[in-house]
Amino acid sequence: MRGRMTVMAGLATLAGSLGLYPLFEKASWFWAGFGAVLAVSGGGLLARRLRTPAPVGLMFGLAALLLYLNLAFAGGEAWLGVVPSPGSLRHLGELADEGWRAANRYAAPVPLVPGIAMLAAAGIGLVAVLVDLLAVRLRRAAPAGLPLLAMYSVPAAIREDGVSWLAFGIGAFGFLALLMADAREQVGGWGRTVATRRRPREVPLAGAQPPPGDPADRPDASALAASGRRIAAGTVAVAVLLPAAVPGLHPRGVFGVGGGSGPGTQTVTTPDPLVSLKRELTRLDDSTVLTYRSDAPESPGYLRLYALDRFDGDRWTYSPLKSSSKDRLTGDRALPSPPGLTVAPSREVTTEVRVRPEVRNMTFLPVPYAPARVSIKGDWRVHGPSLMIYSLRDSAGGRSYTVKSLIPQPTAGQLAASGPYPPEVVAQYTAVPKNVPPQVRKLAADVTAGSATALTQAVRLQRWFTISGGFTYDLSAPAPQHGSDLVDFLLHSKRGYCEQFAAAMALMARILGIPSRVAMGYTPGSEVKPGEWVVRSRDAHAWPELYFEGSGWVRFEPTPSGAAGQGTAAAPAYSQPAISTGGGPDEQTTQAPDPSSPDAGSTAAPAGPRHRNDEGAGGATGAREEDDGGFPAAGWLAGILLVLMLMAVPMTMRIFTRWRRWAALAASAAGTPTPAGASAPDPAGEAKAARRKRTPDPAGTVEPANGTRAPDPAGAAHAAWQEMRADALDHGLEWRASDSPRAAARRLGELLEMDAPSVQALTRIARAEELARYSRSRTFEPAERLRADVRTVREAFAGSVGRRTRWRARLLPPSTMAQTRTALRTAGDRALDVTARVNDLPSRLRRR
Repeated sequence: MRGRMTVMAGLATLAGSLGLYPLFEKASWFWAGFGAVLAVSGGGLLARRLRTPAPVGLMFGLAALLLYLNLAFAGGEAWLGVVPSPGSLRHLGELADEGWRAANRYAAPVPLVPGIAMLAAAGIGLVAVLVDLLAVRLRRAAPAGLPLLAMYSVPAAIREDGVSWLAFGIGAFGFLALLMADAREQVGGWGRTVATRRRPREVPLAGAQPPPGDPADRPDASALAASGRRIAAGTVAVAVLLPAAVPGLHPRGVFGVGGGSGPGTQTVTTPDPLVSLKRELTRLDDSTVLTYRSDAPESPGYLRLYALDRFDGDRWTYSPLKSSSKDRLTGDRALPSPPGLTVAPSREVTTEVRVRPEVRNMTFLPVPYAPARVSIKGDWRVHGPSLMIYSLRDSAGGRSYTVKSLIPQPTAGQLAASGPYPPEVVAQYTAVPKNVPPQVRKLAADVTAGSATALTQAVRLQRWFTISGGFTYDLSAPAPQHGSDLVDFLLHSKRGYCEQFAAAMALMARILGIPSRVAMGYTPGSEVKPGEWVVRSRDAHAWPELYFEGSGWVRFEPTPSGAAGQGTAAAPAYSQPAISTGGGPDEQTTQAPDPSSPDAGSTAAPAGPRHRNDEGAGGATGAREEDDGGFPAAGWLAGILLVLMLMAVPMTMRIFTRWRRWAALAASAAGTPTPAGASAPDPAGEAKAARRKRTPDPAGTVEPANGTRAPDPAGAAHAAWQEMRADALDHGLEWRASDSPRAAARRLGELLEMDAPSVQALTRIARAEELARYSRSRTFEPAERLRADVRTVREAFAGSVGRRTRWRARLLPPSTMAQTRTALRTAGDRALDVTARVNDLPSRLRRR
């Protein structure tokens, strides 16, 4: 049962799980994972006690993990408190959904809500299942380090500070202990060692044998063991100390002491309108830029730095700022009103921001649009038309400030019914250079063809970039430098990041006559506690802002979001309305009611002619709302189907192996007849061919007169013998490799209660194998007779064993499992051989 290795595998998993501590606020997650490891270890011990194959042992571990999760998190709805029921499984699914939502909402360290605790226990349990399978069942302790390493990769990927040296050292020593336990068991399996030297007092009497376990019976390996321990400890020490000592590899100095703003620390830069965002989005450290508190009931919105209102044909930038003392922020002075915000409702939000001291050259303040009051020390000023907050000499790094903002809350109906634009807005924000290619102008018209309002056009542009246009978010795409780069992005490559998406949509909106500009700053970031948020380098973002009279400047989001895009970006609700119900040319546009609107329960009034190409009520919004609910049953069905397919692999391989053996014989027996229209035969050649047909060849293959070949008799004998051996192994019968065919048949006949036809079939198979191995005679049983004999013997084997063994032979045949293990071992040996040759290639080249 390998109890010691089971214990060591569980301890190594628990030691590795300590690296997850930066992810959680409380330490109770460890005890949830501890229970999961205990359950998995118990399931593995039970599977080995029953001597089940490795795949079945894997299922035992997963089943034990499910029982534990069911008991710990859904015991009130389970049968007898333990047995999973539909209600308890549904509750586990709801917890998983809740945990996933909380993990996406909060930044580490996350509060330990029940859903997150269950996900943590399930994740640690899955790692324990893999470690138990590799290290204990398959006796491959070294590859078991991969799932252990995966637990360290999670906090290292999402936390700036990574994992402490102490947690890493404990996990590393746990893995080393697992390796040493595995090596000890393997060496112990070789049997009793032979001592090469004895001390005088340990010389036994003549003819006497030392007692088992006598130290004199084993060589002194203490020096080797001590050397191994010293090497292991030195390796871990180097791995811990070296990164902390090399400047730049550890952001906080040796063991977390030092760092700060001293030499060798990281410098956090902010996005500049004249410099690509790519530098921020691709930073490997993903440093924290700022933290803030907000009283907004939901997401507080994007934090804007710049408003870029000029497009010169190549790039976007902002107009020169004319600053005077009148623009300075003094006391509690109110800022200018947001341009155009006269009809749409707005919500006042207070945001307390603290910028990290490592930030350099942040001369514009990131604030939620539209700022109404800003309290900050220093010489800071406001640009009235754009409401950008900037300084001529100060930097925001290390500063704390408070912003009161008016967040516009327009509804889709208000945006659709917006009035005409003011002339000064049209003059400044719809200007398009003459060198914009005509292909871009045509593309803007084609994408929005049939749209009745500016909102419809904007929504179609956004959906084209995010859904229907075939675009891909790609940080490896080059930064746009010229107008030709924009054309290539829109018409050819369709690969880019937020800078390209925002710039392209703003330009196309201007082509359509919608005032637009490009905003740059940060997405809301990640919520670490209710009302507390963290913004990091990779939250840097660019987005378009479009002007609607009565609502002012409102945000749109053409950049793909989520795992396949900008992770923390989100499209606003008003940009996803149900624009039309579909129909003919006389249809009416129907806007989706807004929950915050006073007349949300009433039906919106018709707003002009509808168009065939407009979005229907079953568009993106309805689909998203439907997908947001619960844990889908399709996921459970897909998981069950996958498990069934995996369980069917051994049976399928056994059937395929049996078919391949006999199919190979049939293929070798296939002949090629003489085609019609061939040249006239040579009489001498015909005579020689006739003699060959009458005389058997040395291999025993006789070629009949019809031009086809009979199956190779020796090959048929070997195939029948191999099939009978595999059937014996599948039914749990002892098979001795040292037995001759006759001895094996006699032993199987004496062991099993077989009837006369089965004994005769077994004897014929053994005799054919003997002849194929040892005799020069070619008098064999026909291949079809041997194949029928194999079926007869298989039925006899099945009738001589119990029902459980019969089902195991059908569903999980041990012969296939052994064959798979041999194939994997051979592939691994070949991979190691290739690796060794590649490593030796430089030395061989030097010798030449």
